[in-house]
Amino acid sequence: MVRIKRGNIARKRHKKILKLAKGFRGSHSKLFRIANQQVMKALRYGYHGRKRRKREFRSLWITRINAAVRIEGTNYSCFINSLKRQHIALNRKMLAQLAVSDQNAFKQLTKITH
Repeated sequence: MVRIKRGNIARKRHKKILKLAKGFRGSHSKLFRIANQQVMKALRYGYHGRKRRKREFRSLWITRINAAVRIEGTNYSCFINSLKRQHIALNRKMLAQLAVSDQNAFKQLTKITH
């Protein structure tokens, strides 16, 4: 049997992991085994973070809409319900931008929905 040597393949794999671990502190970016663990953990955190970011932005938009609508004398749930009943198709991101940047337009929108 011929002896199997993994020189190039192992080196490529190690270099790939160490490149991903660049910027980590201490042995987390220097030693392959520890760097591999930290890279896997970082990728896992990144995946969860991308999902969490969507949730956090949606809750931020809802908070902004609620604050702007309460100034007009109603609350968030009634406002969204009246938008849906009148078939006004604006998503929460657009409503939040209106509430922050163009208060007059948002005020007109709340008057329409009352």
